Amino acid sequence: MISQPYRLYVERTDVTKNMARYYAMEISATLFGDACLVRTWGRIGQRGQCKIHLFACEKEAVDLFLQLTRRKRARGYRPRSMEPPVL
Repeated sequence: MISQPYRLYVERTDVTKNMARYYAMEISATLFGDACLVRTWGRIGQRGQCKIHLFACEKEAVDLFLQLTRRKRARGYRPRSMEPPVL
């Protein structure tokens, strides 16, 4: 059973490079009580790709979640801003 919800949604946009990407992650429990990390990424407005990681314990899933979060922040991904995009 998952002790607390782990969810992340970040975006990376650069108008000069025509870049509009998103990255989402969530840790949830499987039907058998194992931890499951679901990652989804792609171009904003598109379906994108999905990858599922299964773990025997929640700690392993959280460790990967935090590692990937640090990696995405270093590459320039940020939480979505509420201000309208500049065209």
